[in-house]
Amino acid sequence: MLYTEIDSPLGPLLLTGRPSGTAPGGTAVCSLTVPGQKNAPAIGADWRRDPGAFAEVERQLRAYFAGESEGFALEFAVQGTEFRRKVWEALDGVPYGATTSYGELAARVGASRAAVRAVGGAVGANPLLVLRPCHRVIGADGSLTGYAGGLERKRLLLGLESAGSGVA
Repeated sequence: MLYTEIDSPLGPLLLTGRPSGTAPGGTAVCSLTVPGQKNAPAIGADWRRDPGAFAEVERQLRAYFAGESEGFALEFAVQGTEFRRKVWEALDGVPYGATTSYGELAARVGASRAAVRAVGGAVGANPLLVLRPCHRVIGADGSLTGYAGGLERKRLLLGLESAGSGVA
């Protein structure tokens, strides 16, 4: 496993990835986490720090945080159940500057209203904070509900996107 840590407006970000011949920059991203995040990976003894492997990811993150980009063109290599992967992929369809509710996300993946809690669990287990926009999922009443990176970071990301809406 390759890893690096980069600074961001959210604080330090831990990026993990695997070499890939098809990924922009040569690294498929496995996770992007923040300190204190529930279920964040711990750096393993057999992991190799390689900041250069994440140069393209870092470039795209800097453009996003600067309001110069609304999305990411990266390859992901995440592990999860079929249901979780389906929910995570649905997150990609939530536009920059917009929000959706857990119920709306459940409907997008074909899950019943009774499965909203499972959808929430899948959103909370998203290993790609920022890159897969789980921060865009809010409560049905418009409230800011849980975020694995903390509600203050969720507010920051939603504020950034609100201020940057319309940026190409």
